Amino acid sequence: MTTIAARTIVTARLDLLPLRVEHATEMARVLSDPALHAFTGGAPDTPEELRSRYERMTGGSPDPAVSWLNWVIRLRDEDRLAGTVQATVSPSGGGLTAEIAWVVGTAWQGRGIATEAAQGLAGWLGQQPVQALVAHIHPDHKASAAVAAAAGLSPTDEWQDGEVRWERRLTAR
Repeated sequence: MTTIAARTIVTARLDLLPLRVEHATEMARVLSDPALHAFTGGAPDTPEELRSRYERMTGGSPDPAVSWLNWVIRLRDEDRLAGTVQATVSPSGGGLTAEIAWVVGTAWQGRGIATEAAQGLAGWLGQQPVQALVAHIHPDHKASAAVAAAAGLSPTDEWQDGEVRWERRLTAR
């Protein structure tokens, strides 16, 4: 069994910082736009709800074979948080697969932040004992599809809960 721990990932403009409970207050503001839930459903969390969720997330998966990896996206020049990226790494077909996702606050969209963060995450995961990356994307979410493609993922014919499965095979270590 391989456990992977989140480490800081540095890209040209961003620092992907391992999630801490203390990020909840600022992230509640970043993620406060209901429009962010257009494709996923639900509503923005209050700071207290987000703090509770971050406590669970930073506590780790109850399954020792699964690694929950979560980062906040910090814009280095502005010294502010702008979103999150995550990877759930689990055994699959004799290797490890990382299910990845990203969200960037509405105020920071359209600046390539999600793309840069997802590329940084994919590059970092490529240095771990992970054989594949997977993302599930709503078929109407063109911006998220563009991010997945920029991170090297390709759409498949598989669907899950109304979303298309995207995949990228990584070079074996």
